[in-house]
Amino acid sequence: MAHPLISSQTDEDFHKAHNKALFNELQHILNPEEATLISFTDIKKMIRTKNEVYKGMQIVPINLIVGSEGRYKDFDNHFFPKNTFLKRRWESVDSAVLQDITLPPISLYEAGGLYFVRDGNHRVSVAKMKGQEAIDAEVVSLQSEIKLKPSNSKKDLLKQVLQYEKRVFYNETSFGDITDYWCLDFSTPGQYDVIYNHILTHRYYINMGITEEIPFEDALLSWFENVYLPVIKTIEQNHILRLFKDRTHSDLYIYVIKYWDELKQKFGNDFSLDEAVKNFKRENSARTFIGRIKNLFEKKKLQK
Repeated sequence: MAHPLISSQTDEDFHKAHNKALFNELQHILNPEEATLISFTDIKKMIRTKNEVYKGMQIVPINLIVGSEGRYKDFDNHFFPKNTFLKRRWESVDSAVLQDITLPPISLYEAGGLYFVRDGNHRVSVAKMKGQEAIDAEVVSLQSEIKLKPSNSKKDLLKQVLQYEKRVFYNETSFGDITDYWCLDFSTPGQYDVIYNHILTHRYYINMGITEEIPFEDALLSWFENVYLPVIKTIEQNHILRLFKDRTHSDLYIYVIKYWDELKQKFGNDFSLDEAVKNFKRENSARTFIGRIKNLFEKKKLQK
C-alpha cells in the first residue's frame, strides 16, 4: 500500500491530468474530433501499411507516440485521461513512478515513423503528464512508404498523406506538366489510384480502334480533356458541390462517374452524363433535406 503522501500526490496528479482533458475538450467543442486520440486502425487504412516487422526493445521519444490501438476513446489527443474510471489504474502507474519502481516496457506499433500504443496507455499518459522525454518499448513496425511528421491531429496526418499521394502521382505521371492542371485534389486517401485506373481504361478503349498503341501521356491528356473536364463542367453547372461539405471537385468526379456507371448498367450505355448528374443531384438533395429535417427534430428534442 502506498504511503499517504504518495496517495495524495497521485490523486492530485490524476485530477490535474483529467482537468486538462476536460479543458482540451471544451476548447474543441465545435470540432471535437480535433481533441480525439488517433486510432491506429484509422492510420493503417490511411497509409496502407504492409508487412509487420518485429523491432524488439527500443527507447522511443514520447512526442512520437500519437495514438492507440484500442484505448483511443479513453484518452484525449495529448493522452490526458478523459474518464474517471481510469483513475485507479492511472494512479497506480503514477505511484510507481513517484517511488522509482521500474515498470515493464510498453508495447507499440510503429507506422510511418510514428508510434501507437498496443499495451501501456496509462504509462504513456503518466509519462506525458510528467514531461518525460522517452520510454522503453517493445516495437512492431508496419512497413509503409509514407513518413509522417508528429501531430496530435488525425486531420493533420490525413493532410500529410494526401500531400504525399498527390506528389507521387504528379511525379510519376507528369500530370501537371501534361495538363497544366495542379488542383487534382482529394479529401480521402487512395483516390489517385482510382484516377490512374481511369486513365488506363480510357487508353484501353482508345487502343481498341487503332493499330498502334498510343503513349500513356497522350491517353492521359485525352482522358483529362474528354472525360474529366466535361464531368467537372457538368458538376459546376448543376452546383453539386453545395451538397457536399469539405469535398473537392475531384471527389465529385469520382462520385459521379461511379453513379453514372451504375445507371448505364441498369438503363444502357445511352444514358447521358447530363441526366446522370441531374439524377445524382436530385437524390443527394433529397438526402440532404431529410438530414436537415432530422437534425432539426433532434435539436427540438434536446431543447425540451
